[in-house]
Amino acid sequence: MPEVPQWARVRGDVNFGARRGAWHEVVHLTTEAAVIQIGQRSVSIPRDSVQIVPVRPQRWSVVPRPSDSINMPMSWGSKYAVCPTCGQRAPLKGQPTDMECTRCRGVFPIAWDDPY
Repeated sequence: MPEVPQWARVRGDVNFGARRGAWHEVVHLTTEAAVIQIGQRSVSIPRDSVQIVPVRPQRWSVVPRPSDSINMPMSWGSKYAVCPTCGQRAPLKGQPTDMECTRCRGVFPIAWDDPY
């Protein structure tokens, strides 16, 4: 019987080469690290720097602006959203309950109650 996939996202303000807030399939877990799939490559991230869940969430992640952010307009302010399906970043205007992704066109609720 094949293993059920798990999902992980990077937590905190550390750059591991994975989009913060985006969900990635877990390829392998050890007590020290989670190996996640990012596109065509696998990346090992310390286990204490990821959140792991059994089912891929279907809500936008609300992420604080990273200290090393690039290509992110200052007009976005101190936080932004990350699409649960494709990982596209988007600005947050006000406190909407849901939002459409400009890349994948999916409409998802926003996880305001899930502290990053």
